Amino acid sequence: MATRAVMRAIDPAGPGGPEVLTIVERPVPVPAPNEVLIRVAAAGVNRPDVLQRTGGYPPPPGAPSIPGLEVSGHVVAAGADVDDVILGQPVCALLAGGGYAEYVAVAAGQCLPIPDGLSMVDAAALPETLFTVWTNLFERAYASEGDTVLVHGGTSGIGTMAILLGKLFGLTIIVTVGSAAKVQAALDLGAAHAINYREEDFVERVRTLTDGKGVQVVIDMVGGDYVPRNLQCLAEDGRHVSIAVQGGASATVPLFDIMRRRLTLTGSTLRPRDAAFKEMVADELSRTVWPHVAAGRLRAVIDRTFLLEEAAAAHARMEAGDHVGKIVLVVQPD
Repeated sequence: MATRAVMRAIDPAGPGGPEVLTIVERPVPVPAPNEVLIRVAAAGVNRPDVLQRTGGYPPPPGAPSIPGLEVSGHVVAAGADVDDVILGQPVCALLAGGGYAEYVAVAAGQCLPIPDGLSMVDAAALPETLFTVWTNLFERAYASEGDTVLVHGGTSGIGTMAILLGKLFGLTIIVTVGSAAKVQAALDLGAAHAINYREEDFVERVRTLTDGKGVQVVIDMVGGDYVPRNLQCLAEDGRHVSIAVQGGASATVPLFDIMRRRLTLTGSTLRPRDAAFKEMVADELSRTVWPHVAAGRLRAVIDRTFLLEEAAAAHARMEAGDHVGKIVLVVQPD
């Protein structure tokens, strides 16, 4: 059990730049029925954390105001209806918030066990991108072996996870990135092709790479005017999945072309989904993906680690856009 009533956490009083991410004291959460309390070892940093800090993405109802959507650590307490066998176990977990702290409470079903050989930093970098890519690439887009997929933001946490899962499940992954160095990084990770969107028209390049046929799936985190361009990249019966709108929340699309080529436009947000949905995804991942993690075949790409008190620097790095893979906060050193 936690022995302290208060914990160190990052919980800004209002929106602002990275400088608002300072250490404060907050009460240690008490796990509700079906929840566990995790003593946090590390916490992943994700784009929604930045949006929350700037006031553009408030926590869903009932979620902590403390940012942080994924953690690793040890279970130190359990609420009612949770089997005590989980006490003391190393886990990583998907959260609706609260990760930038020494302790966090979360539904037990949203936890996955940390296998031998997986560090706390590596484990903390998995849940958010793994849940996101799995639900959107394989469930919403129905990607299957042999499909070709276009992924924007190819060296982001989402992009690198898409490349890695694509390798495991027989997909051909084409990514867009913003520099020659990131082109090479994406290819080194296993992308079939990497397009520098600053130097090439990705629509024309995709058309060339696919012999004019197009891709089966586009995973888009840009939105805005990328959407009609993405549709030009799709093959007949192709699926377009929106997962973020960094370039704009509105788009004009050619409806008749969508009808004629039987295209599907869909999208999702993970954070507001209820615990039952997230637990269902965790169960799917435990059966389909976690064996690859346990065997060492899947590891998140780690860009850099920062201490919890250096969260401002972590956010500044993410906003600069130079990172490749995941940025992780170390909360409790091993």
